[in-house]
Amino acid sequence: MTPETDERFMAVALMLGRRGMGRVWPNPAVGCVIVKDGQIVGRAWTADGGRPHAEALALAQAGDAAHGATVYVTLEPCAHHGKTPPCAHALVKAGVQRVVVAADDPDERVDGRGIAALRDAGVQVDCGVGHKEAARDHAGFLSRITQRRPFVTLKLAGTLDGRIATATGESRWITGPDARRMVHMMRARHDAVMVGAGTVRADNPSLTVRGLGIAHQPVRVVVSRAMKIPATHQLAQTAHATPVWLCHGPDADVAAWAAKGAVSLPCALAANQVDPHAVMTTLAEQGISRVFCEGGGMLAASFLNAGLVDQIVVFSAGAAIGAEGTPMLAAMGIDRLTDAPRFRLESVRPVGNDICHIWTKSRS
Repeated sequence: MTPETDERFMAVALMLGRRGMGRVWPNPAVGCVIVKDGQIVGRAWTADGGRPHAEALALAQAGDAAHGATVYVTLEPCAHHGKTPPCAHALVKAGVQRVVVAADDPDERVDGRGIAALRDAGVQVDCGVGHKEAARDHAGFLSRITQRRPFVTLKLAGTLDGRIATATGESRWITGPDARRMVHMMRARHDAVMVGAGTVRADNPSLTVRGLGIAHQPVRVVVSRAMKIPATHQLAQTAHATPVWLCHGPDADVAAWAAKGAVSLPCALAANQVDPHAVMTTLAEQGISRVFCEGGGMLAASFLNAGLVDQIVVFSAGAAIGAEGTPMLAAMGIDRLTDAPRFRLESVRPVGNDICHIWTKSRS
């Protein structure tokens, strides 16, 4: 096949893999396409909950047509026996002729072994097609494996002058319905939605995905040192139906929330607050790869200061409140511009009457 053909079919595999985002943790959201004589004979993405894997589902769909076919997969096929047999061995057994891999899997149980198993069996393996896109799509999984923390997207929504509420605390609604719908779509593509105690007390949010016809919900994470939040709030009242995890200090009283079904995850403190690094390590240990942080200002500032924000999504409304309003971010203690966290503009687009701009962490 030509390089252009490889890129075209890998683009399909990447598109399929994105359908699993937020639904497959702790496994990566992999896409797989099987091609025979220029036609797609099998296509799949990792199933909800992380299994079956994309390759197994695509092979089942292709059946005998997989023999002699070319397989496009967005991440190196697994080579270890877990709750499912190794995908590399399944591909060999099916008699595929060639496997095109977008990105390597750094998991120590794989880490080249899947590619080696295929090549040892006489299967041609080509790597790197669509690597840039695959690295972006699998950023959460790769971060959890290599850095022992999830990929964090910070969402901010405010006025032109960076305010999220008036002096009286009124905040609904600064942005319009189109922006709010887009936020629900973003929640659906993450494993967890995270907020601080102040946001829970002030807004009493549900943090669920609504209005999209999606039954699957992200884990809802509350970060609070002391957990001085009444268990009458929506999150506590719905914890049995949709998971709520509490990342709290070692002395917090979580009994009332635990009685409602919330999961207690004690974390170490730093500067008398829950340590953001401890939160990330704890969530990674639970298998979380992608976190959508919705604030408020203190939590957002602490994660920015800790260097743990990988992407920022900002919704700006065409309104101004003034200095007496509540700022998007709490104090960060930055005296010099050289100390400010820097991000690179990725995209800008109108969303209804608002503007959405997305920034990625600067690596320079």
